[in-house]
Amino acid sequence: MAPRKSAKPGELSIRKAAVIGAGVMGSGIAAQIANAGVPVILLDIVPKDKDGKPAADRSVIAKSAIEKLLKTDPAALMLPANAALITPGNTEDDLGLLADVDWVVEAVLENPEIKRSLYQKIEPLRKKGSVISSNTSTIPLATLIAGMPESFARDFVITHFFNPPRYMRLLEIVSGPKTNPDSLAVIEEFGDRALGKGVVHCKDTPGFIANRIGVYWMQAAVTAALDLGLTVEEADAVMGKPLGIPKTGVFGLLDLTGLDLQPHVDGALAQALPKTDDYQRIRRDFPLLQKLIAEGYTGRKGKGGFYRMQRDEHGGKTLEAINLKTGEFKPKTEPRLESVEAGRQGLRAVVEHPDRGGQYAWKVLSQLLPYTASLVPEIADDIVAVDRAMQMGYAWKWGPFELIDRMGADWFAQRLAAEGKAVPPLLAAAAKAGGFYKIEGGKLLYLGTDGRHHPVVRPEGVLLLEDIKRASQPVAENSSASLWDIGDGVVCLEFHSKMNALDDQILGLLKQSIGIVSKKYKALVIYNEADQFSVGANLGLALFGANIGMWPLIENLVSEGLATLKALKYAPFPSVAAPAGLALGGGCEITLHARAVVAHAESYIGLVEVGVGLIPGWGGANELLERYTVEKGRPGGPMPPVTKAFETISMAKVSRSAAEARELGFLRPTDEIVMNRERLLAAAKARALSMVADYKPPEVPVFTLPGATGRTAIRLAVDNFVAAGKAMPHDRVVAEALAELLTGGKDADIEVKTEEETLRKLAAKGFMSLMHTEPTLARMEHMLETGKPLRN
Repeated sequence: MAPRKSAKPGELSIRKAAVIGAGVMGSGIAAQIANAGVPVILLDIVPKDKDGKPAADRSVIAKSAIEKLLKTDPAALMLPANAALITPGNTEDDLGLLADVDWVVEAVLENPEIKRSLYQKIEPLRKKGSVISSNTSTIPLATLIAGMPESFARDFVITHFFNPPRYMRLLEIVSGPKTNPDSLAVIEEFGDRALGKGVVHCKDTPGFIANRIGVYWMQAAVTAALDLGLTVEEADAVMGKPLGIPKTGVFGLLDLTGLDLQPHVDGALAQALPKTDDYQRIRRDFPLLQKLIAEGYTGRKGKGGFYRMQRDEHGGKTLEAINLKTGEFKPKTEPRLESVEAGRQGLRAVVEHPDRGGQYAWKVLSQLLPYTASLVPEIADDIVAVDRAMQMGYAWKWGPFELIDRMGADWFAQRLAAEGKAVPPLLAAAAKAGGFYKIEGGKLLYLGTDGRHHPVVRPEGVLLLEDIKRASQPVAENSSASLWDIGDGVVCLEFHSKMNALDDQILGLLKQSIGIVSKKYKALVIYNEADQFSVGANLGLALFGANIGMWPLIENLVSEGLATLKALKYAPFPSVAAPAGLALGGGCEITLHARAVVAHAESYIGLVEVGVGLIPGWGGANELLERYTVEKGRPGGPMPPVTKAFETISMAKVSRSAAEARELGFLRPTDEIVMNRERLLAAAKARALSMVADYKPPEVPVFTLPGATGRTAIRLAVDNFVAAGKAMPHDRVVAEALAELLTGGKDADIEVKTEEETLRKLAAKGFMSLMHTEPTLARMEHMLETGKPLRN
């Protein structure tokens, strides 16, 4: 076979794809391919009508799947318009469309005969050299290609996505001995760069990596909870934050994934594994699970599961949890376990605690972690692949081998041995070597199956701040932020306060960084590797100042924020913001003031201050207004940009993707979007360096604003919303302050040019005036206590 021609630099090797199977997974995969900007064909069978005849609309299954994608919450599509990239069809009439497709994903029923029958139909019709993959999670690759021609086997791989495909980062890839390396490389590149996945290569073993371990973990966690008499709330509290596992824990996760899925996954894995595998030992019938499924309690998609939401006659809601012994539901309670609190001191403090939570954690981990250690190299070449698979596929903060290191590999092995439990050879080697991971010379090393430590190698083009931090000291730092030299004359400002809430320390280091870069460096990148870029200004600090009458503290925070972000905007060097996750309020304002943005595709950006009774106080409103003013093709006159900015801010619109952030104006048309989170910093650095030559700060804008006329129009619209009950009385007060800012204040007029500095002063004035109102303070306090907005 001739070698595959490489795509040109910047091009994707896959320019068109197809997904066969329009179920939840298949349609979700098609949606993510469309999110990457690649046209995709979605095919399914021709269904029968009630008389057993082919349906009138032979492609109705695929068409209905696309309609569901537009309604799915959380959204499968990063933009509704991406649905236009998905072409529906059926497997009887439209397999000929595969003739110009570069990649065909099969996502049909988990039945080898059905899959092979489909492959036989595909083989003579597909484009020569196109890649074929199966999304199976249970069937070995060798079984899938049995009886297929050599040409098919060369282009075949398994690509196991996790649900939902847009949000779950893991993509497990399994290749066979006959797989063409070019085919494998094409899928790995596309999965990584275009789909944003963390690609992990797995061995062709049952369950691959994540489900082999994850299903074992769920079985062990459920049976241990039953054995020790824990409530579902207690079990989830222990199997959550203390272990670095999402707060759903195990029972909440079963509800999320669907209780009816569990028996199928369990049965398929048990059938595929040898009788000697430890998974067979821990399996147990769970009558309550079968009872729940039979009664329609299939989890969140059904009437509930181990948890359910009950509504009373007045519309009130109560979250209930099931009693694992009696099967009865009762209002969910917050568990009080000292072992959970001990988690603040580390994982070892949890498993050493004598209460039933500590016993539970140990019983689960003392089975799960040795089992995992016994599977390498059977399921993967190294421990890094296993840890990454669990982090990206099950959203664990730490992988299994990292969990062992957090307790101490030597301590863990000794306790297992003292209890008469087997210590796998790899774990014994780690105990002697000082752990599975270690740092030498600023580099992270992992323990190989040869008993030696080897460098953790990142994919080409990946730059992680965590690696830089291991090998260097910060250029400057304080308790909430640090400045790091990331090479080639570029520095990176990292926030590390709680939820990256912005405080005086972050503003202070940003101000200091501007001075440092001006003298010694070429460019500044603002980036961090936390889950959220920044949730905005520290509300607690502002509320504390208001409650004790320290108004100068708040005024100083506002004025310093305005001055610092202005200095960032007009600095003599390029600045690039690289958000991922939430960039709200002040976090959004920092993004708006940077001279360029390279955003992760999953960036949720917005000016949300009205939710706590405030308006943007650091210049975010006028930055948005400026963008709307110069927007190409906008309606003429001064009012349309004002109206659009008022609507975006007053409705606290938050983008549900970086692509939507661009539509809302939080990103410029020229700003970049990166699909893979691990490639964000490298892309931001490259963008910063590309701007260095002949860089000039932007010109100071001058606005033409409508003044009193515009405020009157906005006031009338707000009054109508209040009268209709769609807005509350205090919303009118907040709207007045926002309208005054956006229309330029009392001196503005369409005949008078308004300076940018005037808008900055109006932002500070409006912010402080609202801070002095009781309803705003009540909104702030309610948000801090409940995480939800108060309507008052």
